[in-house]
Amino acid sequence: MAELVVGIDVGTTKIATLVGEVRGDEVNVVGVGVEPSRGIKRGVVNDLKAATAAIAASVKKAEKSAGCEIGRAFVSVAGSHIASMNSRGVVGVGGGSRPVTQEDLERALEAARAITIPHNREVLHVLPRHYTLDGQSGVRNPAGMHGFRLEVETHIITGARTSVTNLEKCVEAAGVFVDRFILNPLAAGDVVLTETEREIGAVVVDIGGGTTDLAIFIEGAVWHTAVLSVGGEHITTDIAHGLRLPFDLAESVKLQHGHADPHRVDPLSGFPVQPFGEEVPSQVARTDLAMIIEARSEEILSLVLQEVKRSGYDGLLPAGVVLTGGSSNLPGIRDVAAGCCRCRCAWRARSA
Repeated sequence: MAELVVGIDVGTTKIATLVGEVRGDEVNVVGVGVEPSRGIKRGVVNDLKAATAAIAASVKKAEKSAGCEIGRAFVSVAGSHIASMNSRGVVGVGGGSRPVTQEDLERALEAARAITIPHNREVLHVLPRHYTLDGQSGVRNPAGMHGFRLEVETHIITGARTSVTNLEKCVEAAGVFVDRFILNPLAAGDVVLTETEREIGAVVVDIGGGTTDLAIFIEGAVWHTAVLSVGGEHITTDIAHGLRLPFDLAESVKLQHGHADPHRVDPLSGFPVQPFGEEVPSQVARTDLAMIIEARSEEILSLVLQEVKRSGYDGLLPAGVVLTGGSSNLPGIRDVAAGCCRCRCAWRARSA
């Protein structure tokens, strides 16, 4: 019987539950449940009851689709409370008389994890970047090799304990045990980046509803991660304010008529909307809508570029930037990204 694996992506705009059937190195999706998100704001729970109900509804849809009960799952996590740092761990390896074992690798990771963090934070991931064995740097997997001194460079990701606990409480109240929390851009990177891109240096940027998450992959490992508190929902809010529309109508307008590049929109094209306080619909030019979208899109992508430069790895990314997430499907956003970029990165969109 094939093994089943379940993932729950808890986002600001929607909650998606996927059931996968594992056969060898392949995972085939056999069940899907998507529910509009409630009680979640910018990746953080702000209404336990509403969030629990939305997660439970998504899980039930996935159960019905897959024809099985869901008891445990991997759960995505994001939000501005996420932080990261790099750390080093060093351990001795049996005086060089025996090969490095998996236990030695785990001891090295534990040594790297032994850092001082505030009591209100918890470690979510300890990701090895590379190992050094007796001064030989750049070792990918030292298991089986002989040496005296083993060092590991790691990337450590932490989250606010209260935010993680609240999300865990919602998932478990929906009847699902949390196997593990996984940072959004790590999961996205595994899906949308090729092995070659991860090897030579690339950035995955997941533009969601409430947050924009990014991860830098170099030499096959994660070197930097960040979560920015801005996303597609902010574009919708700008449209609602600019055109004086209800939020739901602004979202519909964005999806049906939106474009991020005013220069690629027919200047004579328009559509009718009914603003607040108006008795009859008025005509809105698509170029006006595109200018609103362009302004916020430029801000989001400029913040991404600033974060990439702040990491110090902007010169090590020949594979460029891959955009994913719901908002990356917005027409013209790739061209806006290329216009914002002042480095040599190539920008392209790819669906997760």
